[in-house]
Amino acid sequence: MAGKISRRRFLNLTATGIAATTVSLMTTTQTVAAKKDKRPNIILIMVDDMGFSDVGCYGGEILTPNIDRLAKNGMRFTQFYNNAKCAPTRASLLTGLYSQQVKVAGEGNSKETNCVTIAEVLDAAGYRTLMAGKWHRPGMPVERGFDRHFGLLDGACNFFNPGHARPGEKEPARKFADQEHRWAIEDKVYQPYTPPEKDFYTTDAFTDYAIGYLDEYKNEDKPFFLYMAYNAPHYPMHAWPEDIAKYRGKYMVGWEKIRKQRFKRQQKMGLINKACKISPANDGAPAWKDVEDKDAWDLKMAVYAAMVDRVDQNIGRLLDKVRRLGEEDNTLVMFLSDNGGSSESYHVNPEVPPGKMEGFHTVDLPWGNASNTPFRKFKGWDHEGGISTPLIAHWPKRIKPGQITHQTGHMIDLMSTCLAVGGARYPKYYQDRKICKTPGKSLVPIFNGRIRKGHDAIFWQHQKSKAVRQGKYKIVTVGDEPWHLYDMDVDRTELNDLSQAQPERVKSMVAMWDRWAKRVGFEQPAPKKKKTKQNKTDI
Repeated sequence: MAGKISRRRFLNLTATGIAATTVSLMTTTQTVAAKKDKRPNIILIMVDDMGFSDVGCYGGEILTPNIDRLAKNGMRFTQFYNNAKCAPTRASLLTGLYSQQVKVAGEGNSKETNCVTIAEVLDAAGYRTLMAGKWHRPGMPVERGFDRHFGLLDGACNFFNPGHARPGEKEPARKFADQEHRWAIEDKVYQPYTPPEKDFYTTDAFTDYAIGYLDEYKNEDKPFFLYMAYNAPHYPMHAWPEDIAKYRGKYMVGWEKIRKQRFKRQQKMGLINKACKISPANDGAPAWKDVEDKDAWDLKMAVYAAMVDRVDQNIGRLLDKVRRLGEEDNTLVMFLSDNGGSSESYHVNPEVPPGKMEGFHTVDLPWGNASNTPFRKFKGWDHEGGISTPLIAHWPKRIKPGQITHQTGHMIDLMSTCLAVGGARYPKYYQDRKICKTPGKSLVPIFNGRIRKGHDAIFWQHQKSKAVRQGKYKIVTVGDEPWHLYDMDVDRTELNDLSQAQPERVKSMVAMWDRWAKRVGFEQPAPKKKKTKQNKTDI
C-alpha cells in the first residue's frame, strides 16, 4: 500500500551514551500504546493567506457557521502568531522550531535533517497520521511521518485544475505560463496533476480524501492525527458560482466601511482592547470614493469571501464525519492561518473575471488591508497584520465553551501541544540524527484555563522584516528603518511608537534579537558600504 515508507517509524537513537534515554522512550511508547484507545484524536486545520478578521467569530461578515461553532464551544486566542509567510510558518508548525533553525528563512529547499515532524513523533507513539492539502516543504509528507497524503506539494495552484486542459476545456490559468505544480497521492508524484473530474475543486477534494481516510481507519484501535492544509483563500481567486452569488454586492460599501464594521464587532466580542485604535484606513489603498470600477472590486472580494465560505462548508463536512464516528468529544480541533492577508498583485488573463478557471487574479492590497483589520501591513511583514492569526481550539473533554484568551503563543508551540495531548515525547535523536531542541511550549495549560508560563520572548525574521515580542512590548523594523517600540496591551495596531521615550528598552530588545539570530543560525547581511565619490582626475 502506498505510504508504507513512513509507517511505524520508531525513534532510532544512537548508542553513544544514550542507552538510558532509549529505554525511557521505549517504555513511554509501550505505556502509551496500552492506552491508545483513550488518547485524543487531533485535527490541525490550516488555511492559507487568510486575514485575522475574515471569519465571523473574529469580526468578519463572511458566513462561517462551522468555524464559529468551534469558537462558541471552544477557545479563541487573540494573540497567536505565525511567521508571516507560507513556507516558514509550515516549517515551524510541523517541527516546533523557528524556521531559521531548519534553514527556511525564505521558501525553503534544505533537507531539514536537524528536525523531526509532529507526524514522525506521533507515528512512533502509535497514532495514525494523515494529511490532505498543501505541503510546501522539501520532500513529501509520506517521507516525513505521514501514513497518507493527497494534495499539493508546492505553492499556489489553480483550484479547478492544477494541471493541463482536459478534453473540451480551455487551458487553466497559472501564475507563470510554463509552471507545472507538483502533486502527490501517497508516495506517487504527479507533475502536473490533471484531475479527471470536471467538478474538481481543491478545497472539496482535500476534504473528500480526509473523510475517506477517516472512513478507512474507523475500526482501527488507535487515535488519529489529521493535518488539514487548505490552500484557500490564497490566490488565484477561484470559487464556485453559487458561493460567489452569496456575496455579490455586499462589498459595494467599500473597504473603509468593512474595516470599521469588523473593528466594532471585534471590540464588542472582547477580541481587541477598547483602548486600541484601528490602524490607518487604507495602508496604501485609495479611498473607496475615488475608485472608478467599484463593481469589479466588489466581485474580487465576493470571490475571496466565497473561498473562505467554501472552506467553512468543508470543515462542516469533516466535523460531521468525526461526529458520526462518535469521536467528537475526544478530538482536539485547532484552526488557524499561515500568515496575514496578502497585498500581492498578480493578474493573468485580465479579461477573464475573478472566479473562473481561465483567469488568475489576486484579491489585492485594499481588500488585504480589510482582511487584517484592525492591524497594519500584510503577509510578508512582521507587523501585526502579517503575523497575527486567529487560533481556535475545540476539545469538549478539556476546553470549556466560549473562552477567549489573551495569552500569547506562536506556531512553534503546536508541536509541544500535540505531543502533550498525545502522550508522546519530543526526541533528542531521530534515525541517528541529532534533533534541535524545540523552543515551543504546550498550550494545554491554557486549554485547562490556567495562566501558562509563556515565552521569555518571541522572535521573527522574514526577508527584511524583523521583530521581537517580550511581555507586552514589541519592537519591529523593516530594512534600514530604525526599530519601533509598541505597547501591545493598548496598541496592538502599532500606532504610537515609544522608541524615543524608551531607548534603553529598545537597545536591550535589539540585543536579544541579535543573540537569537546567532543562536538559530541566521546570517545577517553585511551592512552596505557607503560609496565614496571619486574625482574625475582619479579615473
